[in-house]
Formats: sequence, C-alpha cells, structure tokens
Amino acid sequence: MSQDARADEEVSTQRRARILGLDFVDTSQIANKQLYKDILKIHELRELRVIPLRVDQSNILFGVTTTTSQITMNQLRQRFNDQRVAYAIISEAGFRDYMHLYDPPKAVIYNDITLNAAGSDQLVAQVSQTLDQVRPDDMLAFLVEQAHNLGASDIHAECQKDHVRIRLRIDGVLHPIAQLRPEKYRLLIASIASASNISTSANEAQQGHISQAVTMANGNHVDVNVRLETVPTVNGMDFVMRLFNMDANMYTLDRLGLTKPERAVVDDIIAKPSGLVLVVGPTGSGKTTTLYSMLNSLNSDERKIITVEDPVEYQFPGIVQISVTGQTAQDTGFAEKLRAVLRLDPDIVMVGEIRDNDTAKTALQASLTGHLVLSTFHASSAAAALTRLMDIIGQNPLFVSAIRLVMAQRLVRRLDDDLKQPYQASEVELAKIREVIDTLPEGIERPNLDGLQLFKAGSSAENPYGFKGQIAIREQFRMTGEIRRLLEQTHAILSAQEIEEAAIKSGMTTMLQDSVLKVIAGKTTLEEIYRVVG
Repeated sequence: MSQDARADEEVSTQRRARILGLDFVDTSQIANKQLYKDILKIHELRELRVIPLRVDQSNILFGVTTTTSQITMNQLRQRFNDQRVAYAIISEAGFRDYMHLYDPPKAVIYNDITLNAAGSDQLVAQVSQTLDQVRPDDMLAFLVEQAHNLGASDIHAECQKDHVRIRLRIDGVLHPIAQLRPEKYRLLIASIASASNISTSANEAQQGHISQAVTMANGNHVDVNVRLETVPTVNGMDFVMRLFNMDANMYTLDRLGLTKPERAVVDDIIAKPSGLVLVVGPTGSGKTTTLYSMLNSLNSDERKIITVEDPVEYQFPGIVQISVTGQTAQDTGFAEKLRAVLRLDPDIVMVGEIRDNDTAKTALQASLTGHLVLSTFHASSAAAALTRLMDIIGQNPLFVSAIRLVMAQRLVRRLDDDLKQPYQASEVELAKIREVIDTLPEGIERPNLDGLQLFKAGSSAENPYGFKGQIAIREQFRMTGEIRRLLEQTHAILSAQEIEEAAIKSGMTTMLQDSVLKVIAGKTTLEEIYRVVG
C-alpha cells in the first residue's frame, strides 16, 4: 500500500472512531511495535480482530477495528477483570501490520519442476503444496514460469469431483503436475478471470487473453502472456492456457524444418504478389507458427502487412495487427474486419482463421484482386481442407484461380540425439515401412531399406522420456497439374480421397510418407507417428 493510501485510510478510520465515540490510534506512527504474546493466542487475535497495544499490571489497551463486535469487547472485559480494559480504534491496515508481526507468513519455496519428475506422485504432492500456500496471482505466474522452463505449450486445469487436476502439455503429451483443492482453485480462477476479463459464472465457453508482468513474492519477475479458453463442466470451470513465446527470432522459415522441395515451393508461392495460402491442421499443430514465419520473411519496408486475429498471439514490429476478440468477434467477425482491412491497401493479409462462409468468400476475392492472403483452417489433411472449404462456400470457380498452396501439418516428438538408441527393424516394421515407401510419387528418392536401422527413445535422469522438442510432418500441394484439371473439369462434389489421389499424381508427398521418411532418418519413432498420424 502506498503512503498516500495508508494516510487516507488512517484519516478515514479516525473519522469513524469519532462517530463511534472511541479513541483512535494511528499505528503507522508507532516505530517499535511491542508484542504481548501471553495475552491472547494468535488464532484469537485473528478471530476476535483485536490487538493488545499497551499492557501493564493494571491496564490493557486493545486496538480494535470497525468490524470488532461489541460482544467481543464485553467478553474481554470480563476475561481480564483484574485489569482496567480500554479500547481504541485502529485501521484495517494497522491490524494487518500487527498480525504480520504476531504471525509472520511462512516463506514459500518455489522449487522448479523437473522433467524427470513430471507426472510422479512426489512431484504432484510437492507442487500442490506450493500452490496451496501462495496468493492467486503467484499461482498463475508460477505455473506460467514453470511451463516456459519445461518448454510446455499449454496449461490445462480440469475440475474433478473432489480436486482440480493441473497438467502441462510438453512436446505434445500431457503430464500431471499438481492437484488443487476446490477452494484454492476458485481463488485461482477468479484471479485469471479478472486478468482476462471473463466471467466466472458464465454458462458458455469463453475466450480471453492475459498479458501482464507479475512480480512474485520471491522477487521473480514473470511475463504472463497466454491465450485462455474456458468451458463450464459438471464439476466447475475448466481452462486451457496456450503460452506465447515472444521471441521474434524464432519465427523464420529456416526453423520450420522444411525439406528442400517444400522450401522451394513455399519461397516461390509467397514471392508472388497474390493468391491464397492455407495452413491446415488441428489445434496445437503449429499452424500459427508457420504463418508467422512466412510473414516474418516477407516483412520489409516496401510491403504493408496487416493481420486479423482472434486474439493477436505474437507481436512483430512493422506488421499492423488487429485483434478480433470477445463480443467483437461475435458481432462483426473476421469477414467484416477483413473487408475494412482491404480498404487500407495492404500487400499481404493474414486471416487468423477461416471459420465461416463470409470470411472464406472475402479471403478468396481478396486473393484474386492483388493481395497475398495467408490463413489457417481446421482440417485433417490438405485434401480435406478443399472439401471442407467447398462445404462452406459451395463448388466455386474461384478455387482454382485463388488458391496457390495448401499445407497440412502435425507435430511429433523429436528423438533426443544424445539419448536415442539404434536397433534393427523387425520384419513387421520393415513391411509397414516398405508399404508406405513404395507409394512415394515419382521424382522422390526412395531410401535403401536393406538392413534398415531405426531408433528408439533412450533415457537419462534429466530426460527420462528420450524426446527433445517437436518436428512437423507435412503434406502440401500447389493448384497445378492433375489436381487443377480435376477441379476445373469436375462439377460434382469431390471427396477428399479423389482430391488426394490427384494431388499425389501431381507430386504431393502425404503426411504419412513424410513421417515415415523422418523415422528412417532417425528423427522420430514409428510409435510416435502412429500416435499422431495413425
């Protein structure tokens, strides 16, 4: 509390004491506060809301607050009937100061969460105990700090019947780290709701964004920058927080892990002045990271780049970024904002997500009128993205002319090169790999499978899981060759399988083929691609 605020509170309390006809003591002016621990127990001081200010053989002066009851004051006179008991009003801040002296808060030790302990009962108990002792703001900051330290992408809170489970998603896999009492979780969710401007009593799913700097009780400074999603469940409000990393240097095409053919296609497409580029995949597949890496490579003084996002996830100098969140997103949405943006004469536009007919049509039209439009779309594969887009806007001749590139991706865990262990592929594994490799399109070099050596995850005290980071597996096609002819000549509704077959004839490597090639290269495991791709 600032000195001015404290002085105002003392003046207000003095005015209240006058009205009640009681003496007033400004405890902020008492330099050396004397403690009388043998008069009342600590829990009595807290419950009765009284503080012994001066005590001698014949007299006791109690400091009381404006909320101390008359019954309590009468009971204390009877209890100390051998002494003359008097009362003086003190401020709430003064009462808290004394209670800190009588009952100093225990120092909270924030032990870092280690990857080798993630998910263990001992760690869950330890972190749960830490969170139970700290204030709500510190709970959020501690979780975000540890999530960043471990390279986690999300923080999940799930309300169970008698507790709330906290988990971190690390390299695409969830790990339990704590259990909170429902009473403590209510304080955490109230703090989160206040910071993100959402309601704790809403009966529908909500979205929010938290961007603030928190100084924890131990002096650590934590930048909390997360996207928040909440949903009411039968046991309470669950949340998922997506962490944003604000290091712009991470968002470059060189860090995306594109193969040489993929990189050549991307460089060629985004160098063109117009067209639509779609990056598709489920939530958490790295779509936004890919788009931002493209934008970052295009960002220059000669180009005007505008983004329309819900919400703005990463901020970059030189790019005009427009947030469409909450009520605005419901009322006007991306389409209305996109139309307004196009009147600003941008060279490049990024639409956070195509989610409705109006946005899809506006994005297609913009890409045909001299703008390069980048956007994300939820679909299971590159071919499925076209069928879903056709479901939204119908069979549209704009497709062929507008769409330049469709890229689908997933993230799989990458083997730790220092720990991975080689082994000889079994006949069953070899048969499955050969089955995929034999379907590679012409022009793609087929690896030698004789005596194939694969790798499995190793283990160490620092990294018990044997994986380190994630890599993307991708499939992508341009609107050329067989797929272009199919879309131009066929007026019936096309299936994703028909589109995929045409894309493969045009030279597309499927996501399964790409992932198997990465297994052969020793970057990940068969089990990992089965988990992600199937």
